[in-house]
Amino acid sequence: MRNWPYLVLAGGLLGACTTVPPTNVHQPMTARPAPRTESLAATGSIFQAGVSRTLFEDRRARYVGDTMHIAIAETTSASTKSNTKASRDTSISAAVPTITGLPGKPFQGMGLSATGSNSLDGKGEAAANNVFTGTITVTVIEVLPNGNLLVSGEKQVSIGAGTEFIRLSGIVNPYFINSANTISSGNVADARIEYKESGVISEAQVMGWLARFFLSVLPF
Repeated sequence: MRNWPYLVLAGGLLGACTTVPPTNVHQPMTARPAPRTESLAATGSIFQAGVSRTLFEDRRARYVGDTMHIAIAETTSASTKSNTKASRDTSISAAVPTITGLPGKPFQGMGLSATGSNSLDGKGEAAANNVFTGTITVTVIEVLPNGNLLVSGEKQVSIGAGTEFIRLSGIVNPYFINSANTISSGNVADARIEYKESGVISEAQVMGWLARFFLSVLPF
């Protein structure tokens, strides 16, 4: 094993690399502003039609590449409870009466009885409560034909040896954007909100691949 130092070094480098968790949000998660088609040739004036905005309009996201704030306030609560109970009792009895003048006297006085009982009592209960609050700035990556905005964005926060990933994408109606260029996550259609992390702490909570293999193939 002359190459074992190189193997140890390679393992250390792989362990030092931060694994980015997969995502389901709309891609790409950012976009550069596209050139304005209504731009006119320079005429020597300060006013440029391609980049100007009126003095009295709010600075709200409107074009591809614009940014806006989304206040994440998601609270979900669900519970279910079921109860099933069933029972069944059966009883059978038979007896051989006195036999006179007929064959089969050895069975005289014999009795037969049988009882059966079946019961079922099942209960189930499940509850889930989730709270997710925070803020994130997203970028308009597409303007739909009806004027709605497809937005997507990501925020990475590194704390110590771990990295937190906050991602969001969805469809925003411009009429719901307030004057501060902010909208609540409750008004985002087709919202995909993720909070994931990578690092030593998250890896310690994941079962090893060999253990998962045996867990999937063992019948007991």
